[in-house]
Amino acid sequence: MKENEFIARFGRIYEHSPWVAEKAAPLVDGSADVDVIARVMEDCVDNASRERRLALIRAHPDLAGQAAVAGELTVDSETEQSSAGLDQCSPEEYVRFQALNEAYRGKFGFPFVMAVRNKSRTEILAAFESRLENDYDAEFETALLEIHKIARLRLVALGAN
Repeated sequence: MKENEFIARFGRIYEHSPWVAEKAAPLVDGSADVDVIARVMEDCVDNASRERRLALIRAHPDLAGQAAVAGELTVDSETEQSSAGLDQCSPEEYVRFQALNEAYRGKFGFPFVMAVRNKSRTEILAAFESRLENDYDAEFETALLEIHKIARLRLVALGAN
Protein backbone atom coordinates (compact mmCIF):
# COMPACT_ATOMS: atom_id res chain seq x y z
CA MET A 1 0.00 0.00 0.00
CA LYS A 2 1.40 3.39 -0.97
CA GLU A 3 1.74 6.11 1.66
CA ASN A 4 -1.09 8.20 0.21
CA GLU A 5 -3.36 5.12 0.18
CA PHE A 6 -2.45 4.38 3.80
CA ILE A 7 -3.28 7.96 4.81
CA ALA A 8 -6.57 7.88 2.89
CA ARG A 9 -7.56 4.60 4.55
CA PHE A 10 -6.34 5.23 8.10
CA GLY A 11 -6.37 9.02 8.41
CA ARG A 12 -9.54 9.03 10.48
CA ILE A 13 -8.47 6.37 13.00
CA TYR A 14 -7.36 9.05 15.47
CA GLU A 15 -10.16 11.60 15.95
CA HIS A 16 -9.63 14.67 13.71
CA SER A 17 -5.89 13.87 13.66
CA PRO A 18 -4.77 12.60 10.25
CA TRP A 19 -1.22 13.56 11.24
CA VAL A 20 -0.95 10.21 13.02
CA ALA A 21 -1.51 8.27 9.78
CA GLU A 22 0.79 10.67 7.94
CA LYS A 23 3.60 9.92 10.42
CA ALA A 24 2.89 6.17 10.39
CA ALA A 25 2.56 5.75 6.61
CA PRO A 26 6.28 5.56 5.77
CA LEU A 27 6.87 3.17 8.69
CA VAL A 28 4.25 0.52 7.90
CA ASP A 29 4.40 -2.10 5.18
CA GLY A 30 1.19 -2.29 3.18
CA SER A 31 0.62 -5.89 4.25
CA ALA A 32 0.88 -5.12 7.97
CA ASP A 33 -1.78 -6.53 10.26
CA VAL A 34 -3.90 -4.64 12.80
CA ASP A 35 -1.40 -5.18 15.62
CA VAL A 36 1.50 -3.76 13.65
CA ILE A 37 -0.48 -0.77 12.36
CA ALA A 38 -1.84 -0.08 15.85
CA ARG A 39 1.62 -0.25 17.47
CA VAL A 40 3.20 2.04 14.87
CA MET A 41 0.38 4.57 15.16
CA GLU A 42 0.57 4.42 18.97
CA ASP A 43 4.32 5.08 18.82
CA CYS A 44 3.73 8.08 16.55
CA VAL A 45 1.35 9.53 19.14
CA ASP A 46 3.48 8.63 22.14
CA ASN A 47 6.54 10.25 20.57
CA ALA A 48 4.73 13.44 19.56
CA SER A 49 5.16 16.61 21.55
CA ARG A 50 3.07 17.08 24.67
CA GLU A 51 1.22 19.92 22.91
CA ARG A 52 0.33 17.69 19.98
CA ARG A 53 -0.88 14.91 22.31
CA LEU A 54 -2.98 17.45 24.21
CA ALA A 55 -4.49 18.63 20.91
CA LEU A 56 -5.31 15.00 20.10
CA ILE A 57 -7.13 14.57 23.42
CA ARG A 58 -8.99 17.84 22.86
CA ALA A 59 -10.08 16.66 19.40
CA HIS A 60 -12.47 14.20 21.07
CA PRO A 61 -16.11 15.09 21.71
CA ASP A 62 -17.79 15.07 25.09
CA LEU A 63 -19.73 11.89 25.80
CA ALA A 64 -23.47 12.48 25.36
CA GLY A 65 -22.53 16.11 24.81
CA GLN A 66 -23.74 18.98 22.67
CA ALA A 67 -22.03 17.68 19.52
CA ALA A 68 -24.00 14.44 19.83
CA VAL A 69 -27.27 16.31 20.33
CA ALA A 70 -26.52 18.55 17.36
CA GLY A 71 -25.56 15.60 15.15
CA GLU A 72 -21.99 16.88 14.77
CA LEU A 73 -20.07 13.73 15.76
CA THR A 74 -17.81 11.92 13.33
CA VAL A 75 -19.33 8.71 12.00
CA ASP A 76 -16.95 6.69 14.19
CA SER A 77 -17.77 8.65 17.36
CA GLU A 78 -21.49 8.42 16.68
CA THR A 79 -21.26 4.64 16.22
CA GLU A 80 -19.21 4.25 19.39
CA GLN A 81 -21.45 6.44 21.53
CA SER A 82 -24.62 4.77 20.28
CA SER A 83 -23.13 1.30 20.92
CA ALA A 84 -22.97 2.37 24.57
CA GLY A 85 -26.53 3.67 24.49
CA LEU A 86 -25.45 7.28 24.95
CA ASP A 87 -27.99 8.30 22.34
CA GLN A 88 -30.71 6.88 24.60
CA CYS A 89 -29.96 8.66 27.87
CA SER A 90 -32.84 9.45 30.16
CA PRO A 91 -33.22 13.15 30.96
CA GLU A 92 -31.60 12.49 34.35
CA GLU A 93 -28.65 10.65 32.78
CA TYR A 94 -28.21 13.40 30.23
CA VAL A 95 -28.08 16.03 33.01
CA ARG A 96 -25.56 13.88 34.89
CA PHE A 97 -23.36 13.50 31.80
CA GLN A 98 -23.45 17.26 31.23
CA ALA A 99 -22.47 17.98 34.85
CA LEU A 100 -19.62 15.46 34.70
CA ASN A 101 -18.42 16.79 31.33
CA GLU A 102 -18.34 20.31 32.78
CA ALA A 103 -16.58 19.25 36.01
CA TYR A 104 -14.05 17.17 34.08
CA ARG A 105 -13.22 19.89 31.55
CA GLY A 106 -13.02 22.40 34.38
CA LYS A 107 -10.49 20.30 36.23
CA PHE A 108 -8.37 18.99 33.34
CA GLY A 109 -8.93 21.36 30.43
CA PHE A 110 -9.78 18.54 28.01
CA PRO A 111 -12.73 16.19 27.47
CA PHE A 112 -13.23 12.89 29.25
CA VAL A 113 -12.10 10.21 26.80
CA MET A 114 -13.06 6.57 27.16
CA ALA A 115 -13.31 3.69 24.73
CA VAL A 116 -17.07 3.27 25.22
CA ARG A 117 -17.87 0.75 22.51
CA ASN A 118 -20.16 -1.84 24.10
CA LYS A 119 -19.90 -0.33 27.60
CA SER A 120 -23.02 0.50 29.57
CA ARG A 121 -24.00 4.01 30.61
CA THR A 122 -23.59 2.88 34.22
CA GLU A 123 -20.00 1.73 33.58
CA ILE A 124 -19.17 4.97 31.80
CA LEU A 125 -20.63 7.17 34.54
CA ALA A 126 -18.75 5.20 37.21
CA ALA A 127 -15.47 5.60 35.30
CA PHE A 128 -16.20 9.30 34.83
CA GLU A 129 -16.65 9.82 38.58
CA SER A 130 -13.63 7.70 39.47
CA ARG A 131 -11.32 9.42 37.00
CA LEU A 132 -12.32 12.85 38.28
CA GLU A 133 -10.25 11.90 41.34
CA ASN A 134 -7.05 11.56 39.26
CA ASP A 135 -4.38 14.22 39.11
CA TYR A 136 -3.67 15.96 35.80
CA ASP A 137 -0.70 13.84 34.72
CA ALA A 138 -2.41 10.54 35.51
CA GLU A 139 -5.51 11.61 33.63
CA PHE A 140 -3.51 12.89 30.66
CA GLU A 141 -1.90 9.44 30.33
CA THR A 142 -5.20 7.63 30.92
CA ALA A 143 -6.86 9.67 28.18
CA LEU A 144 -4.08 8.70 25.75
CA LEU A 145 -4.40 5.01 26.68
CA GLU A 146 -8.14 5.22 26.03
CA ILE A 147 -7.49 6.94 22.70
CA HIS A 148 -5.20 4.07 21.71
CA LYS A 149 -7.97 1.59 22.62
CA ILE A 150 -10.41 3.56 20.46
CA ALA A 151 -7.93 3.58 17.57
CA ARG A 152 -7.39 -0.19 17.79
CA LEU A 153 -11.17 -0.79 17.82
CA ARG A 154 -11.54 1.48 14.79
CA LEU A 155 -8.79 -0.39 12.95
CA VAL A 156 -10.57 -3.68 13.61
CA ALA A 157 -13.93 -2.22 12.56
CA LEU A 158 -12.36 -0.87 9.38
CA GLY A 159 -11.18 -4.35 8.53
CA ALA A 160 -7.47 -3.61 8.61
CA ASN A 161 -5.69 -6.80 7.62
